[in-house]
Amino acid sequence: MAERSVSRAYGRLVQAQIRSQTQYRTSFGVDVASCALSTLVEAAVVLVVFRVSPTVGGFGLREVLVMSALAVFAFDLADLLVGNIERLSLYVRKGMLDAILVRPLRVLPQLLATDFALRRIGRVAQSSVLLAVVLVYAAPHWTPARVLMLVLTPIAGCALFAAVFVTGACVAFWFVESGEIANAFTYGGKEFARYPATIYPGLLRRVFGYGVGLALVGYHPALFLTGHADPLGGPDWLAWLSPAVAAFAWLIALLMWRTGIRHYRSTGS
Repeated sequence: MAERSVSRAYGRLVQAQIRSQTQYRTSFGVDVASCALSTLVEAAVVLVVFRVSPTVGGFGLREVLVMSALAVFAFDLADLLVGNIERLSLYVRKGMLDAILVRPLRVLPQLLATDFALRRIGRVAQSSVLLAVVLVYAAPHWTPARVLMLVLTPIAGCALFAAVFVTGACVAFWFVESGEIANAFTYGGKEFARYPATIYPGLLRRVFGYGVGLALVGYHPALFLTGHADPLGGPDWLAWLSPAVAAFAWLIALLMWRTGIRHYRSTGS
């Protein structure tokens, strides 16, 4: 009964945000359209790259489009659900986190519900359509394993990016002006995941691709879906590790969050 009332409280916070953001429909529509347009621009960038080069990192347009579409959809979904956690530095700097802490609800869900940005749904809708179009163009030979991979990859990718968002935001507990540090792993991570891991230097590939796990968001799943062998010699089963890596990333994120909350000291304002 208590859990149901808590869930209802979080739901009401989200509903309040949705009502306030949709109050001015024209403005909300412009926001949604501008978010959706950014996804088209990102897809156009890939096409522009292939206008000047027939391959990128040993891959053709078909494979790179699948990588990019998988990564963008997973990121946009995570951005819709937890992207507003990047405002944590503002809450810490202005002492607004104190008001969240005294409420009889968990802090992290409150922050996610309070600043829920509905306008980002336009980006998610656009990236889902883009993924569908890209898969029709790539025309992979569908098998039960590949269908399952297509279902698991966006979910696991979303969970991984969400964990990266939370972990990056936690830096604000120690360094208030932490936006650029977090962005390097969130938005920078999305750009990394959109292209073949073969185009990056070895150190960058080890840190972002396999240390953070971003190669499992687009690169390895796209290899599995298109039947392309990994030029780096990675086995096919690497693509199936994304759920486990996402779960481990969340374990680190929650540990960082608990440590940060305990470390937090009010501004006194």
